Amino acid sequence: MLKTSGVILRLLRSDCHFNAPSSYLHNTFCLKNQNLENHRHEKRSRPASSQHTARQLHEVGGDNFILEEGKALLEFTPIDSVVSLTGSNPMYAPAMEHLRNYGTFVFIDVQNEDIVQRLEKMKVSRIVGQEAGVHMRDILQYRQQFYEAGYDIRVICEQFESQDDIAKKIVKALEASKADTYISTRNEKLDNHTNQFITFNDVVLKGLAPDGGLFVPDRTVPELSLKQWNRLIGLTFQDKAVRILEQWILDFRSVSQQDLKEYIKKAYSSFNCLKVAPVVHLQGKQYIQELFHGPTASFKDLALQLMPQLFQHAVYSCSASKSTSARFLILVATSGDTGGAVLDGFRKLKDVTNIDVMVLYPQQGISSIQQQQMTSMQGDNLHVVGVDSDFDFCQSTIKSIFNNDSFREELNEKHNCQISAANSINWGRLLPQVVYHAVGYLDMVEQGIISLGDRVDVCIPTGNFGNILAAFYAKEMGIPFNRLICASNANNILTEFFQTGRYDLSQRTLLQTTSPAIDILKSSNLERFLYHLSGGDSGFVKSCYDNLAESGSFEVPSELKSKIDELIVADSCTEEECHKAIKETWEQTGYMLDPHTAVAKVVADRHSSNLPMIISSTAHFAKFADSVLDALNIERDNLSPKQWYTKLRALNTRPVMHRDLESQIELESTHNTILQPNINEIMKEIRKFISK
Repeated sequence: MLKTSGVILRLLRSDCHFNAPSSYLHNTFCLKNQNLENHRHEKRSRPASSQHTARQLHEVGGDNFILEEGKALLEFTPIDSVVSLTGSNPMYAPAMEHLRNYGTFVFIDVQNEDIVQRLEKMKVSRIVGQEAGVHMRDILQYRQQFYEAGYDIRVICEQFESQDDIAKKIVKALEASKADTYISTRNEKLDNHTNQFITFNDVVLKGLAPDGGLFVPDRTVPELSLKQWNRLIGLTFQDKAVRILEQWILDFRSVSQQDLKEYIKKAYSSFNCLKVAPVVHLQGKQYIQELFHGPTASFKDLALQLMPQLFQHAVYSCSASKSTSARFLILVATSGDTGGAVLDGFRKLKDVTNIDVMVLYPQQGISSIQQQQMTSMQGDNLHVVGVDSDFDFCQSTIKSIFNNDSFREELNEKHNCQISAANSINWGRLLPQVVYHAVGYLDMVEQGIISLGDRVDVCIPTGNFGNILAAFYAKEMGIPFNRLICASNANNILTEFFQTGRYDLSQRTLLQTTSPAIDILKSSNLERFLYHLSGGDSGFVKSCYDNLAESGSFEVPSELKSKIDELIVADSCTEEECHKAIKETWEQTGYMLDPHTAVAKVVADRHSSNLPMIISSTAHFAKFADSVLDALNIERDNLSPKQWYTKLRALNTRPVMHRDLESQIELESTHNTILQPNINEIMKEIRKFISK
């Protein structure tokens, strides 16, 4: 809750936008009991002239001015007001802490060059702290660290944006922050236990909605103009991620912007590439976005190095608000990559005594290196269990456990334990994936491959529909993606759905392929996509998934199918085509694809156009060394994974070998539990694990 209804327009680096002089409190204005929108044209009264400010600056000197300015702010008590701060105010931390008691801090993020040019027009040649021989640009750059230090909401301004448009953005951001709540795709809006609206922290902790649906924001997708996206050009991956995720996580009472920055910085510090998710040229108009530079060599790392930190933050926030220490069990079904990424992300957390992780994987449905990676993970809070079945059974079992009220109550009563999820049904896991799709497009702009605003196609190997859904969100945010191309392997239920409008499991049997991460028939995140495309019609979504549960199928109406056709192109490839793509791409370009990326390459070749195409490379090829060697017709019988890597390294591949994988394959497996596909046996194993 805000302590007052005040708004602090922090860091009016845009003092030139509002024609405010650079002085302490001289550009403070109070809009009693009325909002900024209604008064943005009104004249602001100033208690003193700019000449008075200059006189005071001369009297106390530049070194003491910030201190004196800050002391004055400490005596200032804004109530029901909008307060604009000067560019030097944030440099005195005690004053900023004082003002935080009175309202919401809005950072009006203006490009430094805009400020320089506006100050020149105003004939301002010197600002506080600027010594002889120091350029204005250097002072503004120095001040940036103070501006970034403690705001609640950032408003990204376009170049030379008008006062009116900035004011509208401020009002819109404030209104959105107060309405930053979540709803289930099947209509659940409130927490049944508290009758309160569901917050970001709630959805991270809950994972799956109580009614069986998936959480989505109860508002429209945030959008940035091309001129706002242009402000992100040249920033690091981490800084881009901050600005993109700030558009989504508006409830700064759930996660402060400072905490978010810290988590993002930590999440991507362990990646093997400074650009984190670089885009490289493959051939012709095809470009590969390398999403495998994280510690487990999968695109899942891009979300799961961040999500565990958000989860732990939510646990601490929940415990603090309830004055009790809750315990959580993360249940994960994996088709190979998610499991390793979840385990690695959660084991890195400090003080994880109240968060346990249990992963279910299909014993025969993942690569030997994926299995080795998971079963060798060290951590007292980790448990890895093989199931003698396929991924769909593992995922369905997790969902059934979530919906088993009596079992959940048992865990809560006996162990003070709540269950949650970390795969892409959890909104906190899905959201970070939006970042790399947007950054991939901006990377192409930075390389001069395209100009900002040019359209590109994106081709994504797809199983659970989370990755391509994140690309859809990036497109909705204003990234000029043209076609979203959904690439499936032989388990091509999504291809069938997008081509016919009918999702039919009734005649399907899951096939085992060399691209196991997309060996999926029940694509969970399709539910979120249908919710958005139907205009938020939760009744329609619920009926679809009720029909799927009862008869094994559902069909969308023709009007919705037409909307889908405008966005999605879908196709699939066979195992033979996948292996051929690995071999031919290597021979033609020297680039080695993993089987999932090869699936996307086959589909991308079929649907090429005159536009550039980004192919999402979701795993490093060495994670599937056995399948890659087979595709290249290189003998591997009776060889160990380490020897497989020796053979691959000798090929002098592009990309180079993944250093973390090479060390992981030599670790000893410590998780050796294998269960039959029986939900009661799995619940028994859960009881045993949390009783340890």
